[in-house]
Amino acid sequence: MPNILEVKDATIRFGGLTAVDHVSLHHTGQEILSLIGPNGAGKTTFFNLLTGMYMLDEGSITFMGQDISKAKPHERVRAGIARTFQNIRLFSELTVLENLMLAHPACNQERLLPAILMGKGLRASRKRVVEDCEAILEAVGLQDLEGHMSTSLPYGKQRLLEIARALATDPKLVLLDEPGAGMNNVEKDELTAVIHHMTHKMNKHVLLIEHDMRFIMNISDRIVVLDYGKNIAEGVPEEIQNNQDVIEAYLGKTKFFEEMDELEHPHGQAPDGSGGR
Repeated sequence: MPNILEVKDATIRFGGLTAVDHVSLHHTGQEILSLIGPNGAGKTTFFNLLTGMYMLDEGSITFMGQDISKAKPHERVRAGIARTFQNIRLFSELTVLENLMLAHPACNQERLLPAILMGKGLRASRKRVVEDCEAILEAVGLQDLEGHMSTSLPYGKQRLLEIARALATDPKLVLLDEPGAGMNNVEKDELTAVIHHMTHKMNKHVLLIEHDMRFIMNISDRIVVLDYGKNIAEGVPEEIQNNQDVIEAYLGKTKFFEEMDELEHPHGQAPDGSGGR
């Protein structure tokens, strides 16, 4: 089966700075692929290249067999790519359901006069849109909150709403930019369940950026690591966890080992059960 996403030698420069430097990456489909690296490694810039917010200086992006390197952002959404952002960007004056409806392709294709007249055809279309959006809200656990104002939700629920709104565009590939940022452990467990549901039940393909090593190691099928805008490693979580280039270049030895030790021995328990090193 061909890869759904092929990025070859992606490069972008801002003045004299090369923010993404000949990065290559592929997504096999129905896997959870994670992109990690230190602050300033070029991860979000790479996402911006995938979504058309920035254009490549060099390289190519192929999605579902089509070269989209020069496609505009809305064209990439129509092709089946959706994303969330580091910072929550909900429509604060709209309800939970309305946030999804605004993203739904059928609503975006409505014309002004039919929308004013609200004929039988448009009413039927709106009914289908509502049903689609309600099904998505149920998938992310927000079905009981559809009438609430979006910004009245707890922080973790707002994060899930952002994912739901991305799903409302009917994407094939969902790019999640630090979806667990600011979440507590309970909220991250809920997020993990939602991402697994998207992948295994909704047949969506996921590419995510995240800094929480425990979250990354637990959820990822495969991991790509960037440092200073370049690929430095790729592999399954165990390979990345033991990769010396990642240990030295990603978070720094001390912090990386602390997070890996916590991942292997939660609650401060040493291998001998003493609780110390």
